[in-house]
Amino acid sequence: MSVSLAIEAALWAAGARVIVGMDEVGRGALAGPVSVGAVALAPCETWPRGLADSKELSPASRQRIAAALADFGLARAVGSASNEEVDAHGIIGALRLAGWRALESVVAEGVEPDAILLDGRHDWLTPPPATLPVEDMPSGPSTNLRVPPVTTVVKGDGACASIAAASVLAKVMRDELMIRAHDEHPDYGWRDNKGYGSSIHLDALKRLGPTPRHRISWNLPGCPSPVGSLGGMMDA
Repeated sequence: MSVSLAIEAALWAAGARVIVGMDEVGRGALAGPVSVGAVALAPCETWPRGLADSKELSPASRQRIAAALADFGLARAVGSASNEEVDAHGIIGALRLAGWRALESVVAEGVEPDAILLDGRHDWLTPPPATLPVEDMPSGPSTNLRVPPVTTVVKGDGACASIAAASVLAKVMRDELMIRAHDEHPDYGWRDNKGYGSSIHLDALKRLGPTPRHRISWNLPGCPSPVGSLGGMMDA
């Protein structure tokens, strides 16, 4: 599948002036933050050559495209939620925090989004109704941020240029964070696995236990029974 601006164009035609494509990275990792990329677009017809779902690109291609994205759209940002925030609020709550932070950065550049394109099946970005029990966290952004209407797009990172761009930016930034963290705890192999459950990472957990960068509420080998679960988590 090749990315395009077809879905963005439909929203522009319906009256949206600025669309923000968003995607998350790190949802299924055992260590490190979860990060959300955001790319704001006004009506346009082109995108950087080679742009695709970040998981389909080599590290070198992601770096090249990330550099080209500096001139793509009105604003670009990546927001993150730490592993401690994943433990405190659950993965959905942490995704929401990271997404709000990315949107806040876009708005801080003077860009006011009218619509969001979000990769996946579920809208984890919109604040839940106040009557709905949720994670131990605020039901809305801590600032006056307005979350515009969200459209979810299954496999949107391979279909929508705005979402693909967001996925590349988030992936590049989070990978760089985990590569730097590798030097603190080299036994876990984060330079290569970026905090996901590779055999080297799992073996180190069994031998050494978790580090301060691990999500201790999850099913970590050699650790006490967690509050959370890895069920349904996927590499991103």
